[in-house]
Amino acid sequence: MGPKAIIHLDRLKSNYDLIKEKVNNLPIISVVKANGYGHGGVACAKALETHGCRFFAVFSIEEGIELRKAGVQSDILIFSRIDANSLPEAILHKLTLNLCHEADLPLLIKYVEENGGCPTVHLKVDTGMTRLGIDIHNTENIIHQLKEHPEVPCEGIYSHFATADEGDLSFAHAQESKFKSVIKIAENIGFTFKYIHFSNSGAVINLNQSVTNMVRVGMSLYGAFPSQEVPMDIPIQPVLEFKAPIVNIRKVPAGTPVSYGGVFTTESESTIGVIQCGFADGIPRPWYQNGHVMFKGKKYKIAGRICMDQFMVDFEGQEPHVGEEVLIMGDGADGCVRMEEIARSINSTPYVISTGISGRTRRIYQD
Repeated sequence: MGPKAIIHLDRLKSNYDLIKEKVNNLPIISVVKANGYGHGGVACAKALETHGCRFFAVFSIEEGIELRKAGVQSDILIFSRIDANSLPEAILHKLTLNLCHEADLPLLIKYVEENGGCPTVHLKVDTGMTRLGIDIHNTENIIHQLKEHPEVPCEGIYSHFATADEGDLSFAHAQESKFKSVIKIAENIGFTFKYIHFSNSGAVINLNQSVTNMVRVGMSLYGAFPSQEVPMDIPIQPVLEFKAPIVNIRKVPAGTPVSYGGVFTTESESTIGVIQCGFADGIPRPWYQNGHVMFKGKKYKIAGRICMDQFMVDFEGQEPHVGEEVLIMGDGADGCVRMEEIARSINSTPYVISTGISGRTRRIYQD
């Protein structure tokens, strides 16, 4: 007994199709980093590859190797900064690396001279995220060097939006303008990038993709909108259904305190059920304040603070049975609790919530 995450791979494929339609059938880079945003990176990548996806992205070399060992054949882009010690593995597993710092190009040129080859790279430009990426003022010099050193295979160029999922898109438009200026510089130099991508889930919904020839998408694939400020006009479905069993039931009188601190007390005679899932398994602890679960199509309040391994639910006059399950989040036969609802209530994001599902949670894949 314990929590389980049912991953509906058919919904993942359906979301992929909806997004592809939204971006006029541009190729999609499916982001499966952080264990597929908590959904299982290998299983999700394999399902999407069989559905036609030919490009994936992860953060670390280790994540890329994991996909390769699982049999994923499509291109894989690594988001982390180049590590000189990992270059042999990147070549061995045919991983595409992130050229995002001025010092990394000489490193690659030297590696080619000493070893006869180096991994394929995408050039990342910082247009306003102030994270990884070549400084906008140095891009012309870097592109000149890439043209002078064709032995360093640079297939793509990209950047990352900082505010594309917000209501005010002025900063996103400024970033887009900077990115277009870099593409123009490359054209003037005579350097052609095979792949051009500058998007995330927010940009797919909020901005046109005229400057790019492929689209990078993460959270929307898994059926959650990146923020409350984007139009929710794509009928994506939650891929994950997070459930846990009732392991104990007791009748208690009105005024009974429940859980740590006694911050919750029953208003009338109630049935309190103990659910075998806690914040160590991925249910956000702050959700107890306004939170609920779904059981047989009806909402029931979370009763008191969520514990590390368990939490309690006030089933009021309902009489559930030990072994029956409640829906914590997702969309299933018992009802629907969207990640966006939980995120809004606890001032968080679906990204934090989905990647937090871990611990003893068992993942079950359905197609």
